Amino acid sequence: MKKIFLGLMITGLSLTFIPLQLNATPKVTPSSVVDPIPVSPAEAARANELLLRLNEINTSDKSNLNSSEKKLLRKEVSSINSELKAIGNGVYISGAALIIIIILLIILL
Repeated sequence: MKKIFLGLMITGLSLTFIPLQLNATPKVTPSSVVDPIPVSPAEAARANELLLRLNEINTSDKSNLNSSEKKLLRKEVSSINSELKAIGNGVYISGAALIIIIILLIILL
């Protein structure tokens, strides 16, 4: 009887104190927000046109298209995506390249 009571007491106390410890973690807010590179109004208008076309393609019914028409749509979507990436002026570095750069910096410095 004492073992059952002791087991129930330990279970109850562990369920009572564990959630309090989880709530004690501090909430981290970002200290600074990186502003994106300003885009000219002409580029912004072109990007909006491309996004509208992408939405139009995504919402269209593709079940009645044949394979060649679907292939043309896929090519159009990929060209629109590449054009949107070019407008964004972003520099992307893969994870492996980032690790290699960090290792080279550690070795050289």
